[in-house]
Amino acid sequence: MNEGKNVVITGASKGMGKNLAEKFFEAGYNLLLCARNETQLKTLASELKLKGSSNSVSYYIADLSDKKQAREFGDWILKQNVSIDILINNAGQFLPGSIFNEKDGVFEQMLGINLSGAYHLTRVLLPKMMAERAGHIFNICSIAALNAYPNGGSYSISKFALMGFSKNLREELKPYNIKVTAVYPGAVYTSSWEDSGVERNRIMETSDIIDMIYAASCLSPQACVEEIVVRPQKGDIL
Repeated sequence: MNEGKNVVITGASKGMGKNLAEKFFEAGYNLLLCARNETQLKTLASELKLKGSSNSVSYYIADLSDKKQAREFGDWILKQNVSIDILINNAGQFLPGSIFNEKDGVFEQMLGINLSGAYHLTRVLLPKMMAERAGHIFNICSIAALNAYPNGGSYSISKFALMGFSKNLREELKPYNIKVTAVYPGAVYTSSWEDSGVERNRIMETSDIIDMIYAASCLSPQACVEEIVVRPQKGDIL
């Protein structure tokens, strides 16, 4: 078990973020969660606490696309005076469209939600992690960061940028024994796929991604999984 270890998860109120919180809580981690939806996050915290585990669940409400709120969340974490063993930058949003016909403002919205929050939060937490010379950062990218596809638009651009952020972090943090893993999931079954018309067996389970992330977090200190790419067995859904 991982008694005394702590994991920070953004976008934790639903979907993959919620399932990540459940997985790491069951593994014995203390949780420091963040999302925009207070009701959903409060419900999740209550459900986890009912399991009777000795590990703790703390949460903070913030819109990480806002630089000020992202930094304030980071400051709140530092005030807890705990080690940051794992940071999972999971918060994100998908808005379909093409570069030539997206609504004005979509570009800024995608960069804010999918990149800036991870950037500013990580920057606040890094000095402590570097001083402790330990920790593991997971950035939830997307297969959209590996290959452009129709209707990807600014979402794909933002995920390409998050991939670049991950690659730079990986190189910069090697001397400090901090691991960085970029995660590239294909289509994962969440509520956004419920009315898509796509056959259920064409889409991966959230547990497929979460189990890979958890497994990567369990390796010896001298090993780092730099990238996790998981696609549906029959290929990407475009």
